[in-house]
Amino acid sequence: MAKRLRQKQVLVTVAVLLSMSGAIRIVIGMGPAMAIAQARVEEPVVQDETHEEDVDLVLTAMTERESRINERELAIDDRLRALTVAEQELKERLSELEAAEQSLMAALALSETANDNDIARLTAVYESMKPADAVGLFGQMAPEFSAGFLVRMRPDAAAAIMAGMEPQVAYSVSAIIAGRNANAPVE
Repeated sequence: MAKRLRQKQVLVTVAVLLSMSGAIRIVIGMGPAMAIAQARVEEPVVQDETHEEDVDLVLTAMTERESRINERELAIDDRLRALTVAEQELKERLSELEAAEQSLMAALALSETANDNDIARLTAVYESMKPADAVGLFGQMAPEFSAGFLVRMRPDAAAAIMAGMEPQVAYSVSAIIAGRNANAPVE
């Protein structure tokens, strides 16, 4: 029993000490808290004028920036419209150039066909001539020119004409004919 009484006294003592510690902390902590509360009450409520000036400056800067951005947007829109117009003009000019190229190609094809027809007809005329008459005519031609006709002729007609030519002229014509495709690609 004495042991139990002692335990109760110890517990009561500890409880009293804890309570006193809490009370002391509350008293010590209330002093600064009350001072802060009193200082807040005593401070006059004054609006900060510099804060309003800062807000005005920021608003002014943002307004100016917005106007610059709007100007840039307008300039970009103008450039975009100009680029669209230029692109359309380029497309039109490109289609005109393509049409002109097709027309030119057709004219060249017609010209080449007409030229080939004329040369074929002239070659046929030379082939139908008597070899002696053709030799006199071919003797007056430049060797490069006469070689062009002789290549297009039937071999028997070309042989009869070359047989009647002077040997040096016939040799020049033969060399030209043989060298015509010397620079052509093999493969």
